[in-house]
Amino acid sequence: MALLIIPITCFVIPLATSQTCQTPDDFVAAISPGHVIIGGLFAIHEKMLSSEDYPRRPEIQKCVGFEISIFLQTLAMIHSIEMINNSTLLSGIKLGYEIYDTCTEVTVAMAAALRFLSKFNSSGEIMEFKCDYSSYMPRVKAVIGAGYSEITMAVSRMLNLQLMPQVSYESTAEILSDKIRFPSFLRTVPSDFYQTKAMAHLIEKSGWNWIGIIATDDDYGQMALNTFAVQTTANNVCIAFKEVLPAFLSDNTIEVRINETLEKIIAEAQVNVIVVFLRQFHVFNLFSKALERNINKIWIASDNWSTATKITTIPNVKRIGKVVGFTFRRGNMSSFHSFLQNLHIFPSDNNKVLNEYATLLSACAYVKDSDLSQCISNHSQGTLAYKVDKDIERNFSLRNDFLWDYTEPGLVHSIQLAVLALGYAIRDLCQARDCQNPNAFQPWEQIQSKCSKECSPGQMKKTTRSQHICCYECVNCPENHYSNQTDMDHCLLCNNETQWAPVRSTACFEKEVEYLSWNDSLAILLLALSLLGIMFVLAIGIIFTRNLNTPVVKSSGGLLVCYVILLCHFLNFASTGFFIGEPQDFTCKTRQTFFGVSFTLCISCILVKSLKILLAFSFDPKLQNFLKCLYKPIPIIFTCTGIQVAICTIWLIFAAPAVEENVSLPRVIILECEEGSILAFGIMLGYIAILAFICFVFAFKGRKLPENYNEAKFITFGMLIYFIAWITFVPVYATTFGKYLPAVEIIVILISNYGILCCTFFPKCYVILYKQETNTKSAFLKMIYSYSSHSASSLAMSHVSLDSSSSNITATNPSSGGRPAAWQESRDIQAQAFAHIRRENAASMSKTLPRKRMSSI
Repeated sequence: MALLIIPITCFVIPLATSQTCQTPDDFVAAISPGHVIIGGLFAIHEKMLSSEDYPRRPEIQKCVGFEISIFLQTLAMIHSIEMINNSTLLSGIKLGYEIYDTCTEVTVAMAAALRFLSKFNSSGEIMEFKCDYSSYMPRVKAVIGAGYSEITMAVSRMLNLQLMPQVSYESTAEILSDKIRFPSFLRTVPSDFYQTKAMAHLIEKSGWNWIGIIATDDDYGQMALNTFAVQTTANNVCIAFKEVLPAFLSDNTIEVRINETLEKIIAEAQVNVIVVFLRQFHVFNLFSKALERNINKIWIASDNWSTATKITTIPNVKRIGKVVGFTFRRGNMSSFHSFLQNLHIFPSDNNKVLNEYATLLSACAYVKDSDLSQCISNHSQGTLAYKVDKDIERNFSLRNDFLWDYTEPGLVHSIQLAVLALGYAIRDLCQARDCQNPNAFQPWEQIQSKCSKECSPGQMKKTTRSQHICCYECVNCPENHYSNQTDMDHCLLCNNETQWAPVRSTACFEKEVEYLSWNDSLAILLLALSLLGIMFVLAIGIIFTRNLNTPVVKSSGGLLVCYVILLCHFLNFASTGFFIGEPQDFTCKTRQTFFGVSFTLCISCILVKSLKILLAFSFDPKLQNFLKCLYKPIPIIFTCTGIQVAICTIWLIFAAPAVEENVSLPRVIILECEEGSILAFGIMLGYIAILAFICFVFAFKGRKLPENYNEAKFITFGMLIYFIAWITFVPVYATTFGKYLPAVEIIVILISNYGILCCTFFPKCYVILYKQETNTKSAFLKMIYSYSSHSASSLAMSHVSLDSSSSNITATNPSSGGRPAAWQESRDIQAQAFAHIRRENAASMSKTLPRKRMSSI
């Protein structure tokens, strides 16, 4: 506990009444020299003492009503300046201060502002009139305060003349944000717009719709009332009454207006919620009288008094009802708490406020802490006298815990921010100047200086570990975010579906719509390959037409079958055009079904050809009979194709493909065909694969047929190419996205189509064009006869082997003596069966084989 040692002279004085202003220096509340002087405005006393109803002489009267909470705000400014002086922020530069008591009066504050603007080092406290104050050097470099918006606005209009920075720690009137009217005004608290908006939101969420409002008649109260009324009306909340009290205690009608307001509250019994935009001393008097009338309501407190300790000292204040308040953000208070704990006051003319507090404290030395505030208030009204003896030192406890209890953390933090903001501004200005010289810079230059550099559009503020919101880093807006103003707290998000933005963007950009267009280089290449395939189809058709009666064409199934297959290849090549260009509903529904049906028809025709070849060169009578029953060309083609048509029809009816905008990519919108049903798409492709596999099996069985006319072998190769292409397609298609996704399917269609076309028709065209000597009837019959004879010899050799096997079985039977009779009978039946098969096959081969092969071909 710090001790107060005061040498006291024996005389009788009215305690705690500030002295009448005789000279300008008498007007200063606290002063400390320095290289750079900062002014301060605080309403340390609640009113001026006047014996008349209104001023009759232009003089500043004495102030009464010492406010502990405002006194602590003055200490907060002094403490913040001392912290900067003891730090490395301003190396070699000392900040000084001149703090004035406004006495909660605009007139007194204006007088202080005149002294701030007076010329530096002027003996006569002169303020010069100039047309241009750019080079004018006033007494102070900046001003912190005032607390009340009404006083702040009046002072700001005067300081605007020299663009002297004014940083308020409490003035929240929304009009002060107008930079045209108040260009040099700054503050470390938000405007009332946000406070009233929060209040209206609270009332709406609480379900209250019938409320009252009490406000002061100054600019702060009127603007807060009007803004709040607009916001509550928008939320369907009705205002039962609006009561207005005089803003200053020096107004003699204030007691009458408080009584009238309480009568109104009692009369409006249905109103249980009252919003209060008043100052601390208004609320103190209002609640004191409301308790006398047993008024119990829900009070919504503005930031002016929501954390005021003075209100809690009212006897039985809990009976007033519930108080819901809004307050400022608070910071780390440990440093200020240590400052109060170690506060030692020695009477000095440089700090009259501390002297007055010491005097008041000594008068109330034997009063309990709970009654100390009221004691100080009574003494500060100038109604009591206190007598002490000359040259006697007495020790008085400063009661630091009492001061700490009255501290309002939000306001103290705001004052700290205001001082630090000026400190950083001065640091920036003094980096290239000698600021130990008081003429190093003019006040208006600080407006261009900040703790942190201004964040440009495309950036946002990121608070550092420092507790000060004025100090931050500028970071670039991330992708798909933007900021279009300076010093934005956060970047705005673009509409990710239709817009994008690069890093550090100042605006959102519309996403470009992309698809596989006709002028794309890959699309042009694929179209060229498709046109080349169509040209091959037409050339093959011409070659086959001109060689219609040759064995090669006839062995291919005739011109009709060839034309159907070539038409299918033509349609397959043409179907690739539906995958290119801007997707439309028609093209999306057509492209897969068009390809699926045409490719199925092609595979069906090749399946019929595979069956025919296998039937023509089959030497197994049972297989031959089965193939004869199965070989129905037209029904097979119509049935196989019809199933695919049914699959595609069901697909189009229940889950038709449609155009879709893929917005998953950051900078583009991919216009693509959404297949509607992946299951239906898979069934369509799977069905073609089943037909191709059956075709492959039949063709594989006929792979050893006559060399020059062995179409089955080439069909086998064509089906293998198809399988390889489409097996590769599945994982590639599943993992590819973007505008080139249709190109994947086009490539697979071209590979499979080219593979089947080349394997089916190119060998025949080669024989027709370059081996014409083998493309005759005689050469064809000779080759068939040779192949049939070779096949018959091979079959005869197999029967000789069969006879040998039968003999061996018979020879070994005698050695089975001792075997059971049933086993012996089984072996005899087996031998008879082998002999029967040998005789039947030998007779059949010797009589019919060459002739039947010839007639079948």
